[in-house]
Amino acid sequence: MDEEPLVKLEHVSKKFCRSLKRSLWYGVKDVARELAARNGMTQLQLRPSEFLAVDDVSFELKRGECLGLIGPNGAGKSTLLKMLNGLIRPDIGRITMRGRVGALIELGTGFSPILTGRENIYVNGAVLGFSKKEIDARFDEIVDFAGLGEFIDAPVQTYSSGMHVRLGFAIAAQLNPDILLVDEILAVGDMAFRMKCMNRIWSLMKSGLGVILVSHNMYHLQAFSTRAILMEKGSIQAEGKPVLVVGKYESRVAASAIRLSEPEMAGPVIFKEIRLSLADQDVQAGKELPVLETYEPFGITVRYELRAQVSQGIQLGLIIKNSEGNRVSGFTTGRDGERLPGEPGSYTICFDFDSNLLLNGDYYCGLSSFNMDYTQTLGFWEPAVKFSVRTPGYNGLGHVGNVFLPHRVSLSSTSA
Repeated sequence: MDEEPLVKLEHVSKKFCRSLKRSLWYGVKDVARELAARNGMTQLQLRPSEFLAVDDVSFELKRGECLGLIGPNGAGKSTLLKMLNGLIRPDIGRITMRGRVGALIELGTGFSPILTGRENIYVNGAVLGFSKKEIDARFDEIVDFAGLGEFIDAPVQTYSSGMHVRLGFAIAAQLNPDILLVDEILAVGDMAFRMKCMNRIWSLMKSGLGVILVSHNMYHLQAFSTRAILMEKGSIQAEGKPVLVVGKYESRVAASAIRLSEPEMAGPVIFKEIRLSLADQDVQAGKELPVLETYEPFGITVRYELRAQVSQGIQLGLIIKNSEGNRVSGFTTGRDGERLPGEPGSYTICFDFDSNLLLNGDYYCGLSSFNMDYTQTLGFWEPAVKFSVRTPGYNGLGHVGNVFLPHRVSLSSTSA
């Protein structure tokens, strides 16, 4: 396989101006400076109202690789893709691209709304460097992949957002580029089309395509990427195996986004305290971020007060969510008909887990309380405690997802 990189960035930076008026004036000055200068700029200076959208970024992409770019909004990911696609120029640094580039960066980019889908295929193919004969040879495949049918001869301005995505991806992927740039745009398509796109990208990567993928979907990013980069405030904060980079990003998100709340004080049930019991520590909510090991036992202890009589008794609910707020597991004490006392008083209840089946990631717990037929909510506390899980030997391949499912493996051979 060709070891020469398809994409090479060397100390690339790009600045923008927050003020439109100043931006126009700076643009005039920069053009005049470029016309007068003999050598390229080697040092970047920020003027009033300017900021670095991309700050000294360097990396390479080789054939068959997929580089995943992750980071919060405003980290510089989309700006970087636009520079790679030639839509904007870097202020400093060097970008080397080898081969044809297919890009899905913004919805409808490169499409003329008044032209039909058919006409836009030929226009976009020509921009990518393909001749009419080459586009003719792939035209039916593009239309079939996009699934537009009779709409192929309708103006693109009549297309839905999903139809835009299907046509854009079909052109970018079916014309077999050397480099494919994909922003979060695939999130617009339906599930069936996303699976179709995944299979196409995997097929192209096997043939030597290089992919740079920007996504907030950590599953997609880890499924595709051979390497990942975490960007924040325009610069690279981490680079390496996708699972390690994603883990670092999710930990930062959890630390900033998951804010422990105070328990609700209005209902009959008042939650007083929640603690995590691990093998070597007992942690109170909010005091520190405990780390649980997968497969190790742990416990959750909840102290609560019932301030009013509930004649039929009560039940408590425990829910565990991941850093994105998706439910991972949850249950109530009444699931098997168990009734907790309905008389006023202070109580402590323990949830003991013989084996932690959660996988690598950050999680938080929520508490709730109901009467036995769920017709009345008695108390609520979410998020009540947060924690991290580390899976021994975790490398992104042995375990994926949030939960490990215990299983057995059996092998039988059949004689020919």
